[in-house]
Amino acid sequence: MDERHAVEAAIKAWSSAITAKDAATVISNLTDDVVQFTLAPPLQHKGKDAEDLAGWFDTWEGPIGGEARDTRIEVGGNVAFATSLVHMAGTKTDGQDVDLWFRQTLGLVRQEGTWRIAHVHSSVPFYMDGSMKGAFDLKP
Repeated sequence: MDERHAVEAAIKAWSSAITAKDAATVISNLTDDVVQFTLAPPLQHKGKDAEDLAGWFDTWEGPIGGEARDTRIEVGGNVAFATSLVHMAGTKTDGQDVDLWFRQTLGLVRQEGTWRIAHVHSSVPFYMDGSMKGAFDLKP
């Protein structure tokens, strides 16, 4: 398998674990010193925290739906990055339906022959009309 396909497989394993709400497998696809800029506060998360992730998974009924579009993967040596537009959908335990698109960039490193995610950056643009509202209504 060429390196681009190996990176693609690592990302697929990580995202499938998110869909299945399998915190241990999600965490196993990350480096020990991962830095994440996620949609939820705070501004950054450093390191692995399976407890927080499992707690977030517990706020969802059933699987977390998802798909990625316009994915682009670049590999050079022991580093790679991937960009995509990601759709997240499902129902929260409080009955709220979630259906949003966001931007995602992943940075990966090859450690002992295995590709792991070292950086996650997810974001939603905001309207610059003075309202400062997140643009959660955008779709590709």
